Order: sequence, then C-alpha cells, then structure tokens
Amino acid sequence: MDAPPDKEDISSFVVIGKQLLKDNIKVPDFFDISSPDGFILMSDFGSTTYRDAFNLHGPAYLYGSALNSLLGMQKNCHYQNIPTYSAALLVGEMALFKEWYLSKHKKTILNDKENRSLEEIIQLIVSSNLDQPQSFVHRDFHSRNLMFIDRNTGPGIIDFQDAVNGPITYDLVSLLKDAYYELEEDMVIDLLVRHWEKLKEANLIKSNDFSDFYKSFEWMGVQRHMKILGIFVRLSIRDGKDQYLEDINLVEKYLIGATKRYSELFPLRNILMKAMESHG
Repeated sequence: MDAPPDKEDISSFVVIGKQLLKDNIKVPDFFDISSPDGFILMSDFGSTTYRDAFNLHGPAYLYGSALNSLLGMQKNCHYQNIPTYSAALLVGEMALFKEWYLSKHKKTILNDKENRSLEEIIQLIVSSNLDQPQSFVHRDFHSRNLMFIDRNTGPGIIDFQDAVNGPITYDLVSLLKDAYYELEEDMVIDLLVRHWEKLKEANLIKSNDFSDFYKSFEWMGVQRHMKILGIFVRLSIRDGKDQYLEDINLVEKYLIGATKRYSELFPLRNILMKAMESHG
C-alpha cells in the first residue's frame, strides 16, 4: 500500500488494523510499515471483491459469510481509541444531501417550509440513530470492500480506517442496502432477521420486537443514503469521478422506499420526488 503522506494519513489504518488482527478479524497482515513515507507492506487478498464474486458463488452464501464476519466485529471489537459517531457527524453527513445533491446536482431550491421540514427530519433521524445500541462500525462495509478469498474463508476486509463506535445497524445498512448491488427485499429481511436473532443471543441488543429493529435499520439507511447521494455528486463535480453517478438511481430508490413507509419522513420523500421530477 502506497499512501503519500501529503494526501493520506496511514496512522488510523495501521492502529485499527492491528487491533482487528488481534481480535481475529480477517484484515491484511502488516509486514513492514514506514509511516513517514506512507508505505505499508501487507498481505494481499487478491483483486476479486464480493461484488465480482456474486455471479460465481451466489449472494446468499456470500452475504451469510459477510454477516458472520460483521457479527464477530460487533461482539469482539470494543475500542476506546476510535471516534464516536456523534450527532454532529451524523448531521454533517446529511448536510451533503442538500448542499451537493439537491443544490448542485438537481438545482433544487427549497422553500422555507421545506427547509424547516428537512431540519426537523434530520433531528428525528439523528435521535433514532443514537437511540439504538452502539458498537464497532466499519463505516463502509459493502461488497466492494469485502474481498473474496475462497469458500472456506470469510471475506478479507479492507478500507476500515474510518471506523467509529456508532449505531449497531449502520454496517448492516451498508451491506444489505449496498449502493453498488441491490438485493431482493425478501432476502434483505431474511438476512436481517437472522442477524437480529444473533445480536439478541449475544446480548448486544435488548429489543424483542423485530419491527422496532427494522425501523431503526431503515432510519439508519435514510441517514446513510442521504450522505451517499451528496458524496457521489461531490465526487463527480469536485473530483471528476463521474462513474459514481451511475449508482445514484439505486440510492435514490432506497431513499424513496424508506421515506414512503413512515409518515414522519413523508416531507423528505416529497423533497426528493420534487428534485427527481424537476431535473430528471
């Protein structure tokens, strides 16, 4: 791994990676580290991501394997030296939706009522996110950051340097509502129920009502997908990475689906539909 120090700081990648290795999580082994040069010699998981492997090995098996790895992190990775997914961070991420997706991409200007509604919904979402049990959060636990090794080994996990302590449903959203790959809704619910039961067995959650857990999952998804819409547009406009716009339709679909199921989120759905209908 070559990360120029003037562009990337490898310290969090190294610190978190060593902790994950100690807790038997499948991340790269470190053989040599030169922090001043931004250089790490580490084990290679190959180039086949889970996204690449779905057609050969089937999503059901691969998602089950990924969820087993996620459960291991949620049960065993209790770190005090990583940031907390704070209210300020959650709000700041959702602000990208208005700044980049609505304003710069869709050229949509909100009126006073819509602005107030959006602010109120953001506060509701944050309250829901922080009200759920907190655990280790990889923060980008999706099919492009999980490397396929073989059918007898769980995924090789990469891109964990931004890990935080945060909502226990966050990585579930990243995986099951993946911005790069759509699962059938029935499979999402089946996998989510199975994981919820394992979280209960591990005493990581207290709720005996799956509908409550599912609502927390969906509202966490609203937060993440608002953020992703903003980030994808920013990557296109600011960084010239237009390929990210190819995945915006799926993220919009996730956001519409969640916001139409809860009356408190209807104003957000209306804002999203206004933007999509007015500017394609």
